[in-house]
Amino acid sequence: MRSCSRRDFLRAAVASSGWAAGTSLAAVQLAPAIVTAERMRPQVSCGIQIGDVLPGRAMIWSRTDRPARLVVERSFDEDFRTSMRVRGPVAAEANDFTARLDLTGLPADRELFVRVLFEDVSRGRTTSMPIAGRFRTAPRERRNVRFVWSADTAGQGYGSNPEWGGMRTYETMRLARPDFFVHCGDTIYADGPIAATQTLPDGTIWKNRVTEETAKVAESLREFRGRYRYNLGDDNVRRFAAEIPQVWQWDDHEVLNNWSTSTDLSDDSRYSEKNINVLSERALRAFLEYAPMRLYGAGDASRVYRRIPYGPLLDVLMLDERSYRGPNSYNRQPQPGRDAWFLGPRQLAWLKQTLRSSKALWKVVSSDMPIGLQVPDGQDAEQRPKFDAVANGDGPPLGRELEYADLFRFIKQERIRNVVWITGDVHYTAAHYYDPARARFQDFDPFWEFVSGPINAGSFGPNPLDDTFGPQVMFQQAPPMPNAPPSAGFQFFGQVDLDGRSGELTVTLKNVAGESLFVKTLAPAR
Repeated sequence: MRSCSRRDFLRAAVASSGWAAGTSLAAVQLAPAIVTAERMRPQVSCGIQIGDVLPGRAMIWSRTDRPARLVVERSFDEDFRTSMRVRGPVAAEANDFTARLDLTGLPADRELFVRVLFEDVSRGRTTSMPIAGRFRTAPRERRNVRFVWSADTAGQGYGSNPEWGGMRTYETMRLARPDFFVHCGDTIYADGPIAATQTLPDGTIWKNRVTEETAKVAESLREFRGRYRYNLGDDNVRRFAAEIPQVWQWDDHEVLNNWSTSTDLSDDSRYSEKNINVLSERALRAFLEYAPMRLYGAGDASRVYRRIPYGPLLDVLMLDERSYRGPNSYNRQPQPGRDAWFLGPRQLAWLKQTLRSSKALWKVVSSDMPIGLQVPDGQDAEQRPKFDAVANGDGPPLGRELEYADLFRFIKQERIRNVVWITGDVHYTAAHYYDPARARFQDFDPFWEFVSGPINAGSFGPNPLDDTFGPQVMFQQAPPMPNAPPSAGFQFFGQVDLDGRSGELTVTLKNVAGESLFVKTLAPAR
């Protein structure tokens, strides 16, 4: 299920040529006819991704190297004895030759095999070699459901290291056989160059695979796109993407660290483009081109927040805490207003309505930032601390906390049960219990928030808590030193298991080796 490389093509050519079984690839590579035939075919350059699986439908994504039409074949048989072919859109240069197809009319709760190929629009029906994937469609009835989540891919200069086994956490998550994966943001590190080598604290050398686009911070559209292509060049990532449906959201590093409308790049010599709005628009375009997600219509084309219903037990609510926020600041505004936005009025209204109308037993809110952890962002002109997330230090709700106080009060008043939060961002793993009895603001029902990450990045933490909503640390694991490399073992993901009979939800926090670090089972409130 790897992307269609030159070597893959030549192996297939040997298999179909009738040459002797011992014919070497080195000899084949000298055959002009084979090389010419390979060049005439479109190439599938980034494998296949499956995303946003809903009842009866799923997004299929791929990328080619020239103008070509995406074609998707689907079958219930792994050998495609019987199959259905659906012709999709043309992958064009304007979209970096990416294309996606919303595969509809799918039966519930079936294993489905898919293949993507591209038809060259300039050469009739000349096609690429097919790339295969597989996944299970969404259920309509109660059954056991498993999903995993994490955040932070290729951060702090730690990219794909073949000598270490590449981005190994992706393979560990794949082997857990989840129904889908939630990426809580920092899908790339556009602001973090990836060098060929990095010296670790113990004197050993971390060796990265590198590309032209990883040599500097991303500024141009080509450079932002190149970061996504870089991740998809990792064998573990491609294998994972071909088998595990994904649900993406974005955070800061898709643009640059802690960005908001107040970001000032005038003194940052790394950037020739100083306008944060220009950078964020390019970054968002690249994200939407490469995320295997269902795009909204022209009236809301850049919308990332959405609901993923997955049978009667589960709704996953994906938030966007970057696009609508006010400037990062001291974050202690006494009244709601544009400067104190985090979700923004429209998204907050959507979240309330979606929670209230949900028929699912569990409502899992995927937040790209934690609620009660302080995430600093330097100082303002008056030398006061600035904050990148919701929390602003101890005290009553102020600034961005006002939106969340309003939300938590609404959930209590509407008697909305079984709401759980998952998040990443802070590069360690933790379980937080929010208790109104210990909070400065007490008009809410208690709830859990689970933190996990990074997938493949430097590890940090732990961050200080804010007492506004009464969080208690029930578990946490962080490295003994900041910016610990992936090889130190502090790479984390979370696993959620829903029991189809009892309705119990079990959260397990795991490390890169797949070891269980913390387990919490929650019984549903009726």
